[in-house]
Amino acid sequence: MADLPQIVRLLADDPLGVTRETPGDEIPEAYFSAFTAIEKDPNNQVIVAEVNGAVAGTLQLTYIPGLTYTGGERAQIEGVRVASDHRGIGLGQDMINWAIDRARARGCRVVQLTTDRQRPDAIRFYQKIGFRPSHMGMKYPLRDG
Repeated sequence: MADLPQIVRLLADDPLGVTRETPGDEIPEAYFSAFTAIEKDPNNQVIVAEVNGAVAGTLQLTYIPGLTYTGGERAQIEGVRVASDHRGIGLGQDMINWAIDRARARGCRVVQLTTDRQRPDAIRFYQKIGFRPSHMGMKYPLRDG
């Protein structure tokens, strides 16, 4: 929980995140509630990567039980961010590899993620490390933004 303000700053550190996150010294209570719910759920975890004791990257890993894949579980990677001053040094790939290894060890049948089409660098990064566009993702906004 101590890392939460730094995580929120990372989430806001891009052109899309800046429009939907609220970083600062005092972050909204909703972040704390969400983090507590994630901590309590054994199918969810938020990880941080540190460089020289500072939070330099984060992602959320969620395990989703399902009937597809013969009742197989899937792993969903969300909220991947690497601090702008730590990009290009392999930190993002290390975090994704860690998540894939965790999913494999748990017996998941597939690892999936989504990224916004407005993030071409992220799309190239994910494709470079082996992710392939296979589905068309859609979202139904329940609120503005």
